[in-house]
Amino acid sequence: MKNLKWALSALLFFLATTTFQSCDDNDGYSIGDMGASWATVRVLSGNTYYLDSDRFGTLWLAADDARWYKPVNGERVISYFNPLVDNYEGYDMAIKLEAIYPILTKTVQELTPENSESFGNDPIVIMKGDLWVSNGYMNIIFRQNVPVKEKHLISLVQGESVTGDNPDYVYLELRYNNFDDLSGYWRDGAVSFNLNGIDFEKKKGIMLKINSEANGEVDIQIDLSKPADQQLAKFNRAMAQENMLQ
Repeated sequence: MKNLKWALSALLFFLATTTFQSCDDNDGYSIGDMGASWATVRVLSGNTYYLDSDRFGTLWLAADDARWYKPVNGERVISYFNPLVDNYEGYDMAIKLEAIYPILTKTVQELTPENSESFGNDPIVIMKGDLWVSNGYMNIIFRQNVPVKEKHLISLVQGESVTGDNPDYVYLELRYNNFDDLSGYWRDGAVSFNLNGIDFEKKKGIMLKINSEANGEVDIQIDLSKPADQQLAKFNRAMAQENMLQ
């Protein structure tokens, strides 16, 4: 994905420094105010859409400097915008969209004895803070030893073999298949997995199994009752690139 490494780095800066607010109910925002957020695209019709932001709620595009983007309903994106006014015609905020970066967006797949090999189980590296759940999606920032020819496959799976002893958690497994195609060149990327099809009623969170390059197979406990930045126990960093993935 073009400039995705810049987008991820800049997003971390914005999330750490963005404190914009309107002076009062009538003044709105300054043209110099900027916001950034992961968001889900909600298509209304054709190319008309709004953003369901993980941080700021529903965002109406009153102005758009990213007209090249063709919206896909349910697609995850990193968005950069100038906030214009709060509580605009049923939306939490009206914005001027400055830039948008699509994120590889996938669903949870069923793991069976027949398809297990196709998902692979190559080691992956995930750093603390680079995996979290927000707005019904599991989001992962990661780095990939990019392929020479064949896109790598990253998957979130569940099935009869993905089980554990704690009934308070939904058990999932992150799988990675590099197809033995490694260039030795590393780049950053991101993926979001849609969790909205999973029944979390009476569940505290997710127990996620990964094959960690540093620690072997480990379980990561994600507590969904906590804010995104407090969900995770200690773990290592997963890396790959969206446009080199499937």
